[in-house]
Amino acid sequence: MRFLKEPEYSHGKIAKTAVVLINLGTPDAPTTSAVRRYLKQFLWDRRVVEVPRPVWWLLLHGIILPFRSGQSAKKYASIWTRDGSPLKIHTQKQAALLKGYLGERGHEVQVAYAMRYGSPSIPEVLQKLKVDGCERILILPAYPQYSATTTASNFDAVAQHYQQVRNMPELRFVKNYHDHDAYIQALRVSVMDHWQSHGRPDKLVMSFHGLPKAFLLRGDAYHCECYKTARLLAEKLGLGKDDYVVTFQSRLGRAEWLQPYTAPTVAKLAKEGVKRIDVICPGFIADCLETLEEIAMEVKTDFLKAGGKEFNYIPCLNESPAWMRGLAEIAEQHLIGWPTMITASVREQQKQQALISRAEAKRMGGEP
Repeated sequence: MRFLKEPEYSHGKIAKTAVVLINLGTPDAPTTSAVRRYLKQFLWDRRVVEVPRPVWWLLLHGIILPFRSGQSAKKYASIWTRDGSPLKIHTQKQAALLKGYLGERGHEVQVAYAMRYGSPSIPEVLQKLKVDGCERILILPAYPQYSATTTASNFDAVAQHYQQVRNMPELRFVKNYHDHDAYIQALRVSVMDHWQSHGRPDKLVMSFHGLPKAFLLRGDAYHCECYKTARLLAEKLGLGKDDYVVTFQSRLGRAEWLQPYTAPTVAKLAKEGVKRIDVICPGFIADCLETLEEIAMEVKTDFLKAGGKEFNYIPCLNESPAWMRGLAEIAEQHLIGWPTMITASVREQQKQQALISRAEAKRMGGEP
């Protein structure tokens, strides 16, 4: 059957609104087989890798998956917690807290989280929300800066799912919030709290996830949005242009990526006599492999080996109160116009109308 089965229709059922927080994803376990499944899904996405499919299939299955899966599994194992993947744990907590913060603002909404790659998958979550009666869906990416490789890939997954759905909900997508004041303010609070406890560094490094330079040249907005985030945060912190540096991490392959690269840059700073650096990763709203292992372990080692004396990693926003308030503000602005703020009197009217509708349907023989 081309279309998924629709939930049983119920007269007078009150339409609900939902917010879906989507993060990139994570393996189900820090094992070679689990990482291989995750990487296979992630790296086969046409938004992520634009190499012609036949060539890329050979590279992916012949070289990358056989060799990279085991290496990555060891890295995941180094950050894995008793409760599982840090990224999944933080995203799950953020979704739960977001529902509470929106509730405090008077919004009656469901909040769910999904992973672009891995579980819970986007189709799985969207189908559950449909069964729950959600007729209005706000897609909220966990990526402050827009990129076709992340944000647009979310759109692809959502659109592909609804190609199989007969009765679609109303949809809204958040494109970015790289310059939203609530996001910048949350970053400022995070840095200032760290500095209050540890003092200021010689240099603040703002490390963003990398992207092939070719994507920038083809029109991807990511590079510019990263620099705008950095500039706005520096202004909030009162930093001069020599007090911080913007870098890009997590390269894959031999092609040129956005520069300057994080690891060589911090090593160069150490060799130039910079004794202490603090590193923050503003492009990630939840700690994950790229922050906890690549930055807090690998890049730290690079800096110290090159002669640096002190390296501090400033954690991601995670579930900090300033960020959860900010995320709620961002979501609220995109919910405007939807009937999410329901008073007790309106709720009672809806219940009465539902009872009347069901009674009329029963009297008319249950017609839809």
